[in-house]
Amino acid sequence: MSQHAERELTELTRLCDKKGNLNPAAIGFARKPIIDCNLSGHYLRKKKWNNWYIYGEEILFSIKILHFDYAAICSVNFLEYETQRFFEKTLIIPLGIGSKLKMPNRVLEPIQFKDDEVQINITYFQNQTFLKVTSDDFDSEPLLAELTIHHPQEDESLNVVVPWNRQTFQFTAKHHTLPVSGFVKLGYRHYHFNEEDCFGVLDFGRGVWPREARWNWAMASQRIRNQRIGINFGGQWTDGTGMTENAVFVNGHMFKIHEDVVFNYDPANFMKPWYITSKFSDTIMLTFHPFFEHNSLMDAKFVKSSKQQLMGYYNGQIKLEDGSTLLIQQMLGYVDEQQAKW
Repeated sequence: MSQHAERELTELTRLCDKKGNLNPAAIGFARKPIIDCNLSGHYLRKKKWNNWYIYGEEILFSIKILHFDYAAICSVNFLEYETQRFFEKTLIIPLGIGSKLKMPNRVLEPIQFKDDEVQINITYFQNQTFLKVTSDDFDSEPLLAELTIHHPQEDESLNVVVPWNRQTFQFTAKHHTLPVSGFVKLGYRHYHFNEEDCFGVLDFGRGVWPREARWNWAMASQRIRNQRIGINFGGQWTDGTGMTENAVFVNGHMFKIHEDVVFNYDPANFMKPWYITSKFSDTIMLTFHPFFEHNSLMDAKFVKSSKQQLMGYYNGQIKLEDGSTLLIQQMLGYVDEQQAKW
């Protein structure tokens, strides 16, 4: 069967039942963030993250805040496209002790991370997210980011509950093509963001994962021919669940794709072209040509991960459910492969 029978949710729903297991009524997808992630129990198995990716005209700036019960992790990333200057500052705090980090249950609720090395404050008010990041020593220079991320009121987002079983499950939210204004200042360099050409992507996750996992994620949010276009495709981790995180966004409207996506690439050379296609049809036919690769490894005894992150350009086409075909040409975007034992 090429299409999954994915149920669309339209009312506020709790992710878990009173025992902390998956609420069957939450399985499905929604166009608004109406899932209450009331995770409880499952000691040392819960995974929570709030990740922001901000596409500027000159840089990609990203912030990742994660809590895995046994550790709080904060990562700030900077990539300048032209020079390929890249820096990643990552802090790992066992059990999150001293970080005062509270991971909210709802997608747009505020979150803060404060440490001697990095301070992050993210708040949401009247359809805007205010994001501030400061660090006195970021690649040997002071960093200050003050960004306003605009949430157009009529925009739809991708919100999916993926079930492996009642004890292991994931809620993922992907908010695309959110206009961004503000600046990132690194040392003496100022990088300005304008709402017409700069866009943010929110990756929000709450769930209870298997001990070992592997996945791919492909995404981009850009203005193409005067339209706000966003693409979001996931592979491997959703296979066999009856749900996908695959969708296309056009001027704020989400076209849900109810079909698995296949990632074809060379694991011996990630800089070769990637081919991202729908599994059974010609709905998705994309090629990704990387220009930048970053590999991050973590080996903390019983927790291990390997992540390949690539920036590049998408080309190809996507057939939408309204019968039209979306042409993708030189669309700046991101793709990754991750393996985790966590």
